[in-house]
Amino acid sequence: MNKHIAQAAPQGRIPEEAAGGILRIDLTALASNWRSLRDRAGGAETAAVVKANAYGTGIEEAVPALAAAGCRTFFVAHPGEALRARNAAPRTTVYVLNGLLPGSAGFYAAHDVRPVLGSWPEIEEWAAFCRSQGRRLEAAIHVDTGMNRLGLTVGEGLALAARPELKDFTPALLMSHFVGAEERDNPLNARQIETFAAVRNALPGIPASLANSSGIFLPQKPHFDLVRPGYALYGGNPTPGAENPMRAVVGLEGRIVQLRWVETGDTVGYNGRWIAGERRRIATVSVGYADGYPRSASAPGRSGEALATGMALVGGHPCPFAGTVSMDLLAVDVTGAPEGALARGEPVTLIGGPLTVDEVGRRAGTIGYEILTGLGDRYRRVYTGSAR
Repeated sequence: MNKHIAQAAPQGRIPEEAAGGILRIDLTALASNWRSLRDRAGGAETAAVVKANAYGTGIEEAVPALAAAGCRTFFVAHPGEALRARNAAPRTTVYVLNGLLPGSAGFYAAHDVRPVLGSWPEIEEWAAFCRSQGRRLEAAIHVDTGMNRLGLTVGEGLALAARPELKDFTPALLMSHFVGAEERDNPLNARQIETFAAVRNALPGIPASLANSSGIFLPQKPHFDLVRPGYALYGGNPTPGAENPMRAVVGLEGRIVQLRWVETGDTVGYNGRWIAGERRRIATVSVGYADGYPRSASAPGRSGEALATGMALVGGHPCPFAGTVSMDLLAVDVTGAPEGALARGEPVTLIGGPLTVDEVGRRAGTIGYEILTGLGDRYRRVYTGSAR
């Protein structure tokens, strides 16, 4: 198996034994997830959303692995991400979801990346730039079908065919975005599919895209010509409430830096909100919210209370957090953990096994998306596998 270590992050330059946190990213699982989604897409092209540093996994590593698996189209949020994706996979198509900022058309043309146009001013500016260059450059057109965030109104989308600007550039993709595709029975899904299909019919000949990760799994199969998975590629569950069909991609370990016993009534962490109900053993782990592990995973109240809180696996044994997650450290109640796993420098699992990104998000009162995209650059990043 091909194995390499990323050198971009600061901790990538120090030996593993000196790293306080180790982020393990399985490129074989990433490629496998893309192929699985491709097989579900019913013949539609399967792109990959690699914004937010490929959901925390690293654009420079994830994009080549996905391209080697067969992906030919990538979506990012910002022009800076587009440049990184373009450099990582030179012979692919890259779209920028967040639109065309004034005066930025030259950047897109110079680097062969495509803006997603979601307003008349953006369309007019792109068309004018294309006229000035004497070239019909490609762009996507975004029509809003319910999110009310970005995109032309439905009425504007239906009127597009009559607009002269459409002759100045090449509309390479017509797209919209689901509001709640992860909610299989949400009536908005059917409404959006119907509305988007009407706009597509008014603009024949332009490839169409609606489905995100969860949209690929909807019973209506709204795959159109291209699907745009993101979260599912990285191991997140696109079908909440059902078994996750995706392979885990990310694993996170923190290192124990100190062990101590606290007595009944002792507090742990800032503000003393966590109180030991009896004598407990505490491990301090070298990961905190500066590393992207959310402070909201802190353990409130007294030890032993049945509250949703952060959890670690220590020697395979589930151990709850103790006290507040701080900037660089968190504390874990390891009283019940195997003695052999309790030593300075030993790893504790923060993401992995039953602690999926979705479960970690749930325990922190957030979502797995935020867990993944918040993964910081202080971890030693270890990449394993390949696209094969």
